[in-house]
Amino acid sequence: MVSRKPAIVFIFITLVLDILGIGLIVPIFPKLVDQLRGGDPASGAFAYGWILGAYALMQFIFSPILGALSDKYGRRKVILLSLFGAGLDYFLIAWAPTLIWFFIGRIISGITGANISAASAYIADVSPPERRAANFGLIGAAFGFGFAFGPALGGYLAEFGVNHFGENGIRLPFVVAGCLTLVNWLYGFFVLPESLKEENRREFSLKNSNPFNSLINLKRYPLVLGLASTYLILGLGHQVFPAIWVLFTDFKFGWNSREVGNSLAFVGIMAVVVQGGLARRLIPFLGERKAAIIGTLINISGYVAYGLVTAPWMIYVVIFCGAIGGIATPAIQGLVSRAVGDDEQGGVQGSLSSLQSVAGFVGPILMTSIYGFFISEKVPNQIPGAAFFFAAGLAVIGFFLMLASFRKVPLD
Repeated sequence: MVSRKPAIVFIFITLVLDILGIGLIVPIFPKLVDQLRGGDPASGAFAYGWILGAYALMQFIFSPILGALSDKYGRRKVILLSLFGAGLDYFLIAWAPTLIWFFIGRIISGITGANISAASAYIADVSPPERRAANFGLIGAAFGFGFAFGPALGGYLAEFGVNHFGENGIRLPFVVAGCLTLVNWLYGFFVLPESLKEENRREFSLKNSNPFNSLINLKRYPLVLGLASTYLILGLGHQVFPAIWVLFTDFKFGWNSREVGNSLAFVGIMAVVVQGGLARRLIPFLGERKAAIIGTLINISGYVAYGLVTAPWMIYVVIFCGAIGGIATPAIQGLVSRAVGDDEQGGVQGSLSSLQSVAGFVGPILMTSIYGFFISEKVPNQIPGAAFFFAAGLAVIGFFLMLASFRKVPLD
């Protein structure tokens, strides 16, 4: 049997390094797209939304495939193969001369980034049922650690690159991200153990790996189906952050890459505090149901607050106060995990990842379109926070769907 504590530490470090690579490119990616689109903010926002959407679409297609493959061949092989591909892809994007190559690079990134289903299943393998929700919080904590350092470092690297290598130096974070991801792959190759027991493996089939069939299969579990709808709606609203954060803060406050990186670093620090520490205590204390309810209500308030900010310091206050809302996602994920058998964790986690990918495909296109419209000359009064208000409305819908699910199927 795999030792639980070391295995979770291994996967946590793997995810941290993986997210660190992603965090490096966040502060400069939208601005680079904007440059390639001729500097028009509304047009650049729309193109950026489609690039994010291409990434998520590939995750939607490949998350259940990688989840099902991990149920057959083990989590380790799937995670390592994905990491190696992701590392090479960063170098492709760093070289990309046009938006077409950016699209190609993000398509490859979406395929390799679908390994989150295998990582989630890995955590489920090594966690007892009563600790899964808390341990799923480590995924959020890994994102937090990655974003605590990645965006700030990315902002400094971009500034350093431009100052020393000219305009193309803004791509330096992509090169560094590629190097870190390949180091991550080497770490996993030599250290990461396999978590899936032989008796819990199942045959791979196209039916189980079809993204649409994997979503349909969720209806076998009433609680899972209801919460999956909530998971999708809340995930759709959350896409407002990767979609418009850089664009919004630039438009509202004129932030450069370094200032954007610093703000995202603070987001990461708060995610570490909440999901790496508080969530592991709060979720067992409150119970998964109450944690999901409280976290969602806090998220709704946070979206509205972001849309109303008028000064840079307010952003940091909202980040600080709204961070506790991060307990909602691992609580919901824990409820879903408890409702299925040990031999189906990979497939179900792949389905949840596919739902996130659906949100990741639709959300950025929708949010950047809303943002672009409300800062354009088509409206008499510009409302750059409109996308945040829309996200709040989606979270309200998700909240009531969640309550309906709880009433339909009582917990243990």
